[in-house]
Amino acid sequence: MNVEDILRTAQEHNASDIHLVSGHPPMMRVNTVITPMDYPILTPESVRSALAKMVKPEQLAVFDEVKDLDFSFEVPNLSRYRVNAHSQRQCIGMALRSIKTKVPALEDLNLPEVISRLTYLPRGLVLVTGDTGSGKTTTLAAMIQAMNDRYRKHIITLEDPVEYTFESNKCLLEQRELGADMPSFSSGLKHALRQDPDIVLVGEMRDLETSQLAISAAETGHLVFSTLHTVNAAQTVERIIDMYPAGQQNQIRSMLANTLQAVISQTLFSRIDQPGMVPAVEVMLCTPAVRNLIRECRTFEIPNVIDTNRQVGMVSLDNAIAELYFNGFVSREDAIAQSAFPDKLERQLAA
Repeated sequence: MNVEDILRTAQEHNASDIHLVSGHPPMMRVNTVITPMDYPILTPESVRSALAKMVKPEQLAVFDEVKDLDFSFEVPNLSRYRVNAHSQRQCIGMALRSIKTKVPALEDLNLPEVISRLTYLPRGLVLVTGDTGSGKTTTLAAMIQAMNDRYRKHIITLEDPVEYTFESNKCLLEQRELGADMPSFSSGLKHALRQDPDIVLVGEMRDLETSQLAISAAETGHLVFSTLHTVNAAQTVERIIDMYPAGQQNQIRSMLANTLQAVISQTLFSRIDQPGMVPAVEVMLCTPAVRNLIRECRTFEIPNVIDTNRQVGMVSLDNAIAELYFNGFVSREDAIAQSAFPDKLERQLAA
């Protein structure tokens, strides 16, 4: 099996993901749909051999011990890939996510204009959330690049693994990879705060310690970006607070109310007007009203505040989906299926 040939074929079809699983032909995902590629069925030996060529011997030893391995892989003059190797039915499978080598401009991503304004914030916490594959990494990369082109500051990214690779422009920009450059996000963030950063990107707030450090960094004057696997702003706030023991939750509500600047929640749709994907984006900005709701444990009221504050740039998920539908980008069926309130959206689309 020649992995490079498979990856070149996948790129010709603009595939976002490639799956190499023993007992199946190579598979690719194009605009959310998995399809087989015109290659022979893979054997356990061929997938094992391909993995051995893609990683260092010490990484292969880690895989043999824990049966899972995350790493990045690059084919020169083609693309970079985020890869997960795993064991299934005592054979090896690999999932490769294609990473665009060029960081896209914010204005090319069909995002609300208010997101560009967030790159001018002097400090605070900005969260980009959504399901796996919803475009969080691309949005954050475009925001980092916008600041890299504008400011003379120090930016540190902590990633698992490094996906988009940046070149320092006006900023000094450092990228650290989980495993290769740091043992954990919390360790990397703790030490990053001693490295004179202005802006810090944390790949994911996946545990209590990382959350504590990220909020503390925002409190002490840094601009911090991170992600969570949540689908809307209210759920994002609750997920962070639920990480903490009950006795600390009132304190963290207060800290989060003071530091959180915005939550961007993304959902990707297949376009019906042309090949490709388009995001529906919910945006919550931390106005005084939102901060009070967080402090007073009334996050269930956040959707109402978003709906009534469109004039300042807030957008609810259903309004973003409705706009995509009325612009002819997505189908009615997809719009209603991905809605937060399907019955309400169905009435809105029929109006």
